[in-house]
Parts: sequence; structure tokens; C-alpha cells
Amino acid sequence: MSQPELMRGPTGGQLSDSSRQQATGDFLGPQTSLANVVGFGHGVKWINGEPTGEPAVMVFVTQKVPESMLPERDVIPSQMDDGTPTDVIAVGHVAAQRQQRKSGRTEDRSVTYGPDGGVSEQLGGLSQPMLEELAGLGAFEPQLLKRRMRPCPSGFSVGNVRVTAGTLGSVVYDFLPGASVDPPGAGLGVPAKFYILSNNHVLADSNRAQLGSAIVQPGIFDGGQDPADRIATLERFITIQFAPQIPLERHNNVVDAALGAVDFQDATRETYFSGAPRAWRRKANVAVGDLVKKTGRTTNISFGRIIAVDATIDVNYGTAGTARFKDQILTTNISAGGDSGSLVTSLDNVALGLLFAGSSTVTVLNHIENVRALLRVEVSEQLA
Repeated sequence: MSQPELMRGPTGGQLSDSSRQQATGDFLGPQTSLANVVGFGHGVKWINGEPTGEPAVMVFVTQKVPESMLPERDVIPSQMDDGTPTDVIAVGHVAAQRQQRKSGRTEDRSVTYGPDGGVSEQLGGLSQPMLEELAGLGAFEPQLLKRRMRPCPSGFSVGNVRVTAGTLGSVVYDFLPGASVDPPGAGLGVPAKFYILSNNHVLADSNRAQLGSAIVQPGIFDGGQDPADRIATLERFITIQFAPQIPLERHNNVVDAALGAVDFQDATRETYFSGAPRAWRRKANVAVGDLVKKTGRTTNISFGRIIAVDATIDVNYGTAGTARFKDQILTTNISAGGDSGSLVTSLDNVALGLLFAGSSTVTVLNHIENVRALLRVEVSEQLA
């Protein structure tokens, strides 16, 4: 058998307009939503655990249920009306990945690894008692990036004083004169202000924090205090639409992103262990199969692979509600609670996404092109 196409190289593309409209109506429509379906996106068909390279509509479900146990109305069709095949992928419960409030040391062990994280496959032959013994010895406990740092590298713990902790994604600045969005171009001049970039739910408490409120590094959960550990103040954020206040079908969320004004000397876009982003990638050039990495507060350095693009997915934000995001990237699992806000790059440090949500199976990213355009900030001076 020849090597699958996805393993030979990345697969570009996006959903056709007809497939996107049909999936939205048939899978996520207010009257027609199917059991367990939480989203869909563009990917490739998998057979017997191997990617075929054939473009497919990926349908994301919380868990797979045998077709024989489903009512006929809840069965995902084998192909869309335009002939594109479908593939059902179990993604578990997708949630915004701010550090959860827990007591004791167990919160640092709530880390899950997917196939491209390597752990589950490498240890797949071990017995359950042995796995439990290894867990007890701390074999699965990553070294957290929760120390106070000045200047603070990207990847460390940070958060609004109202939240627990997330991750400092990068340092950015306002568009300079001459900068453009489409076609993208960098401007010229001296940046007047600098910002730390992370998620709305990390820096702005899911729309609830006031502009000018304190942001501390490390986050409150990791011992940060205001004013002693203040690193920035909330400057602006992109508002997230939540259900039930706004029905899911009316949501137009594309980014979970916010900025905190920071002194130039207090933070750096040099990502801890990994290096500074040397360029950023347009979403049209982000492809299924691309290898990615990130440095984050909880799972530190991790590596994965893009499994879907042009994705629409519902994300649980706890007390804030549920938000439907469009035009997202899904990767294999490279994150856990507290990693929200991490900058995701290619292996050669080209920025392509801002991590904000995930489950035990997948991680969800905003396209960095969308973040750049909506916040009107520069994350790197080069385009790749």
C-alpha cells in the first residue's frame, strides 16, 4: 500500500459553499441539530486509522454512537449533496482552556495527550496498573510555566485579576502607517504602544472585565498579585457572542482575542524554549497535515498536526455560556487548561494560530490572520 497522501504533504482547501450551508442547516440548525454534533470542518477522509488524502467534510461529535443505536434522523450521511464524503470524528467536550479553579496539587495533573503528543501511543502497550503507577510517580506531570518573569517571554502564565490563569501568547503593536490587511503589508515607523496578546477569556474574563483593569503575571491562580505582579492593563478585546443570550445560529465569532498594554521592557515575543515568530501565515495557506507547535503555561512545549480547517465549532465557556466559532483550525491535542492564549506556529516559527479551546482529543485555534486584522496589530513583520 502506498503511503497516504496526508503523510506525504499537507492538504489545502476549504469547504465548498454548498457543503458549508448544508452542514450548518442539517447538523447545527436550531430545528435540525443532530445528537452529539458540535461542529464541522474541512479535512481528509480517514480509513482504518490512516488519512487517505481525499477531501472530506469532518463532522465533530462529542462521542461516536453505533449507527444501529441512532434514530434515522440523527445518522450522518456518508456524503454531502455535492458528493463530498463525510467523516465523523469524536472530539469530546470542547471548552475554553483557562486554568480551572481546583484545590490541592491535582490541578497540575489534569493534562491529556493525543496521538501526536506521542504519550498515548508510546505507552499504549503498558498495563493499566503500570500506567497508574507511572502517573503516581509524576511521569505525566509537565513542568508548568508559572514563575514571575521580567521581561516575560511568551508562553508563561498570565491573566486578568478576575480570572485564574492563561498564557501570554506574544507581544504585538498597532499597525504602523502604510500597513494593510488585504493584501497584507507591514507599515513603517516607530510603534507607539506595545501589547501582550492572549484570549478574551484570559485577559478580559469573557467580555466581563473593564478596560484598564489589571493583568498580572503570573496569573492569580499561580500566585500573582496586584499591584506587585501587574504586567499590563486591559486595552481592548473582540467581544464574544454567547448563547443563550444570542442564539447560536446568529453567532459570528471568529476570534477569542484581547490585548493588554505593556511597557516595552516588561515582555518579549521571544517564545520560551521555542524562539520568536519569524513570520505569520495567511489562512489560505494553512493546510490539513501541517505540523505545529506551541509553548503554553500548562503543557509547556507540545507538537501536533492540523486535522481540520474552515471549521465551525461550539465551545463551552462555563458560566459565560456557549459560543459558536467559525473559520477555525483544529489540531491534534496539544493543550490543557491554562494553555489558552498560546501562539501556535509551524515547526520553523511561522505564526498561524491563537490557541483558545480544546478537549482531551483536539485543540482549537483562531487563524492569526483574523486576529491580526480584527485587533489591527502586527505579530511579525514578515509574511510566509
